[in-house]
Amino acid sequence: MTSGVADCYSIADLRELARRRLPRAVFDFYDGGAEDERTLAGNAQAFGRLNLAPRVLVDVSAASSTCSLLGAPAGMPAAIAPTGAAGFGCRGADLALARAAAKMGMPYTLSSSATTAIETIADKAPGRLWFQAYVLRNRDFFWQLIERARQAEYEALVITVDLPVGGKRERDFHNHFAIPFRFTPRNVLDFASRPRWAFDMLLRGMPVMENLRGLEATATHASAIASSVGRSYDPAFDWARLAEVRERWPRKLIVKGVSRGDDARRLATMGVDAIVVSNHGGRQLDGAVPSLLALPEVLQGTGGRLPVLVDGGIRRGSDIAKALAIGAQGVLLGRATLFGAVAAGDAGAQRALDILHDELLRTMRLCGAPTAAQLSADLLRPAEPDASWPALAAAPPAARHVALRAQRTPELVNP
Repeated sequence: MTSGVADCYSIADLRELARRRLPRAVFDFYDGGAEDERTLAGNAQAFGRLNLAPRVLVDVSAASSTCSLLGAPAGMPAAIAPTGAAGFGCRGADLALARAAAKMGMPYTLSSSATTAIETIADKAPGRLWFQAYVLRNRDFFWQLIERARQAEYEALVITVDLPVGGKRERDFHNHFAIPFRFTPRNVLDFASRPRWAFDMLLRGMPVMENLRGLEATATHASAIASSVGRSYDPAFDWARLAEVRERWPRKLIVKGVSRGDDARRLATMGVDAIVVSNHGGRQLDGAVPSLLALPEVLQGTGGRLPVLVDGGIRRGSDIAKALAIGAQGVLLGRATLFGAVAAGDAGAQRALDILHDELLRTMRLCGAPTAAQLSADLLRPAEPDASWPALAAAPPAARHVALRAQRTPELVNP
């Protein structure tokens, strides 16, 4: 295992390793959130508002995290979330994440703004592949991306709907992480302080967002094309346009960026296959409801008619357990696995998943839950006795996600 990774025992350790190995401007691009970063912090803090009341005298000797996720076997109830520009931190980070996910038997979601092409991931890291598409003003280009994912046999399309415009990420402003990138004396010193990263970028060139080539003729490098994408989000994308995506995409359609029950209710009637409760990791609207706090309302809105996943703030296996206990069928892992990949490539990505898998299994055993399906709301208690925790009663054990039970298959994947 790569030096340093072997000494990482938590996601926080991997985050620190990434911080030490990356220039500050690059690390802050991954680590930061919008404006005052209240939602960024709130996502993680929400998990601390719930305690676990473990069952005792339960045989957990054969506990397993294997489950059914969106109708197919998975090694754990999780998928890797789309994380754009990962290759800017470590060349090949997208492939590292995809390979680690395949080894764990879980889906990997390739971002539109990844530095690895749709076809390359499918060829070099075959497994359960999902493709995330931003909705772009250039509709022809948008449909070309989706067609490429179809031809490459991606099993699911993830449409991000919480991004009509880009968020205001002030760390990037303070670090002069401008789009397109501008070199300043501060940035030069910042880059020089991380010589291994700097030499790689100087010798091998800036990464290119392969899937967005051609979106703008002048936008080729990661920094420049990120600006192109920001200008190219389509603020006119609406329910009718989503219905068109549903009509034209022949496989599973996942809608990411939902936090309201009424939106979830409407999505449940239009044929989407899953919803992801998400606020984009606190990177867009500061003050948005933390994802875990929005989860009960979204579950109520769907009425158990389709699977609900959740992302944001997950740093421990116990966080995954709490999300499942509320009623999520699974979680998406964003920064948690990204920190590992940008810190140490393949070894770091695998270490992140190994840590979370070990912690999840440990939590399940300690809670008296031999299977993921037995992580139910009766295990949860508000951390503060007088705290008002949003509609915790909305996910009683009897109402545990209906789709999870309906889709359970006898096949299990050994992680």
